[in-house]
Amino acid sequence: MGKSDGRITNRIRVLRFERGEMTQQELADRAGVTRQTINAIEGGKYSPSLEVAFRIARILDTPIDAVFQYGEPEKP
Repeated sequence: MGKSDGRITNRIRVLRFERGEMTQQELADRAGVTRQTINAIEGGKYSPSLEVAFRIARILDTPIDAVFQYGEPEKP
């Protein structure tokens, strides 16, 4: 996870519930990461690697840019 002036947000929680209330653990198992990692990504505390982001999007059957969004930093 690198330092960034922008912010990556995501819709993982909403998409999990739209997919039959998939748990964080189910998503983690399928994506090959821990539940804590999914929790941190959902909460915006951690930005996943590109590989993990693509895996999550594929599991959720959603285009990656509909799962993750990059917000440009606000101008001072």
